[in-house]
Amino acid sequence: MNTPSASEPRAATRTLNIAGMTCASCVAHVERALMKVEGVQAASVNLATETATVSAPASVPLTALIDAVARAGYEVRRDSIELDIEGMSCAACVGRVEKVLQRVPGVVAANVNLAARRAHVEIAGAVPAAALVAAVQKAGFGATPAAEVAEGAREVAAAAEEAALRRAVWIAVALTLPVFVLEMGAHLIPGMHEWVMATIGHRESWLLQFVLTSAVMFGPGLRFFRKGVPALLRGAPDMNALVAVGTAAAWGYSVVALFAPDLLPEGTVNVYFEAAAVIITLILIGRLLEARARGRTSEAIRSLMRIQPRTARVRRGAEIVEIPVAEVVVGDVVEVRPGEKVAVDGEVVEGASFVDESMITGEPVPVEKAVGATVVGGTLNTRGAFAFRTTRVGADTVLAQIIRMVEAAQGAKLPIQALVDKVTMVFVPVVMGVAVLTFLAWLVFGAGALPSDTSLLSFALVCAVAVLIVACPCAMGLATPTSIMVATGRAAQMGVLFRKGDALQLLRDAEVVAVDKTGTLTVGKPQLTDLVVAEGFAREEVLALVAAVERRSEHPIGEAIVIAARAEGLALGEAEGFEADAGHGVRATVAGRRVEVGADRLMRRLGLEIGTFADTAARLGDEGKSPLYAAIDGRLAAIIAVADPLKPSSVAAVKALHVMGLKVAMITGDNERTARAIARQAGIDEVIAEVLPDGKVAALRRLAEEGGVGARRRIAFVGDGINDAPALAEADVGIAIGTGTDVAIESADVVLMSGDLIGVPRAIALSRATMRNISQNLFWAFAYNSALIPLAAGALYPAFGVLLSPVFAAAAMSMSSVFVLGNALRLRRFGADAPAAG
Repeated sequence: MNTPSASEPRAATRTLNIAGMTCASCVAHVERALMKVEGVQAASVNLATETATVSAPASVPLTALIDAVARAGYEVRRDSIELDIEGMSCAACVGRVEKVLQRVPGVVAANVNLAARRAHVEIAGAVPAAALVAAVQKAGFGATPAAEVAEGAREVAAAAEEAALRRAVWIAVALTLPVFVLEMGAHLIPGMHEWVMATIGHRESWLLQFVLTSAVMFGPGLRFFRKGVPALLRGAPDMNALVAVGTAAAWGYSVVALFAPDLLPEGTVNVYFEAAAVIITLILIGRLLEARARGRTSEAIRSLMRIQPRTARVRRGAEIVEIPVAEVVVGDVVEVRPGEKVAVDGEVVEGASFVDESMITGEPVPVEKAVGATVVGGTLNTRGAFAFRTTRVGADTVLAQIIRMVEAAQGAKLPIQALVDKVTMVFVPVVMGVAVLTFLAWLVFGAGALPSDTSLLSFALVCAVAVLIVACPCAMGLATPTSIMVATGRAAQMGVLFRKGDALQLLRDAEVVAVDKTGTLTVGKPQLTDLVVAEGFAREEVLALVAAVERRSEHPIGEAIVIAARAEGLALGEAEGFEADAGHGVRATVAGRRVEVGADRLMRRLGLEIGTFADTAARLGDEGKSPLYAAIDGRLAAIIAVADPLKPSSVAAVKALHVMGLKVAMITGDNERTARAIARQAGIDEVIAEVLPDGKVAALRRLAEEGGVGARRRIAFVGDGINDAPALAEADVGIAIGTGTDVAIESADVVLMSGDLIGVPRAIALSRATMRNISQNLFWAFAYNSALIPLAAGALYPAFGVLLSPVFAAAAMSMSSVFVLGNALRLRRFGADAPAAG
């Protein structure tokens, strides 16, 4: 037990919600576990409220308490809060917001996305949203709980921000253009200098530049000072601070040169009003382009939100009433006419049609819907009318879940972001330090490197301002999140949902794709695949008689035969005198005809020679199918095979994975012969058969270890059933078929909404494209800053006479962010057929 001493810091009280406790013994276990954590002074657990109250200094991390409870065999319940953040402009802002949120008692982790302007805060215990908002506001940013933001409000706010930026840009351009012409025209246009001197005058020209530049600085440019100066005073400078200091230095020096020239050394009286004005104007233009591009990164989410119709036509007694979708409740019967969208999720109870589900699954072919079929809210009824009974509404619908998954994935941070975060946290202070060193270095050591008529003080100031302006932390902050946002949105449009953002990076590294057989590679239920009749029998007649008998059977094989007969529109007679002989087959009389269906041993017992079908039986055996035989009125009539066939796209999916250089393995509980037959048809490399459900995890570990000592292979596992959940959780990346069970989907990192295996190569191809895109963005962001900061500091001037003007520095900095955003937006054009193309 940790006994508090007088020298220990004052303890803070934290409350944790504990799951899994059932008795007083559990209470004691949790209390002991918490008291073992270094620094904990007291711990009290209440079984009735399932809470633990812990007294410990703030220096004791919350994660240490959570880990202690987990080691004791219990779980700390966690919740999450989403905040909309206002006022962030660069990666330094992201780091600052994350840091202040993580200091709030009860916060486990905080993840801020610059592109989405959203913070995802994971909490343990009761943490009021107001405390989080207050922490963010204290850091100089705005915050609103996302749940309190009205539908469409973000779009309205984004449009208002873009309009304000557009207005600011036009004002800045109008004010800056005369300044630029007055100052730079003399260097660019022959005779311009003489004309200005003759018509306006030297001092009057500087006064006019001062007025116009001041209007730019404290009009459209005031936003940089409002945010940058407080950030500087808090000791947490950001990009706004860099712009504010840089432009203020150029403007302030020019003001002194204009109004108090005697304070400056002889030969240094110059003005740089045009630099300050042009810098602010170019950065505003960059921010306007950035706002437009950032709006397009989240277009996929907005298009998903627009899918659901606003109203639904619901039966109320004998009347049809059109009501808002929000008022539809579970159990309502909703009518859908041709060309209308399905309002919510449900089950068809009347009528039939074909429904376009491409907006959910990514598959373009409409799906037939009849009584008993499920329909998903947001899909489009193409032709025919039907009615359905609602099963899920509001936040429980498939569409709402998709939107939540995409938003969660878009807000995630990839492992590659860790290095970026470390750099960006110190980037702005380091740049300011470099600017100061640049200024001092040129003042002290620059005399010998400059022409005699060049002012050393002016030159040093220009270099320092260029360093401040050219540095671009926003490009580093946007490099990863923008690519993630665009990629996850594009994936959703193709029917691939990344439930966890880091799966985007992990999937790229997959070397082996392991798949479950039933329901993943195959259709998942038996179907009649073969029916070959003997001479003298008609196929339709034999199928109708066999199905009539099998209709009395409870075996899945019999059910498959009945379904096939009904699909062909055959009329089934009544079976009389039905008998089932375990291990052999079934028999009955249909319309006066004796029908017997079963294995080869039943035929031999009947004295029938099955050699007629020897070749067919051998072929079926090679395909992993067990043949059945049918005898009618004592004569051998047909050989039948019922099997779980491959999905139509499985072969193409496996081929696409091979083209991508991946090995494909199949893990199944089926017998070795059937499994190998399916594997041959699909082109699978390795088969692990006769695996019990709890053996799939061991099989995955074995596949991973086949990479050799110290070379563990990355495994992606694809499954759909409850028994696949442990394997999905064990794999480096778990991929669930969207038509599978909820348990499987909850255990997965990626969900394929179409239920089609072709989504796997699509997801991997998109993952690779996204990581390439992020690498390009990060290379640009780091290479840009690494190359241009020394250039702006004048490092190349003594040897090559090359110097970066603050004006060009501002243009380069603005275009850096625009480049990153533009490159990320290329992912919107990622094609669904990309893997097939190699």
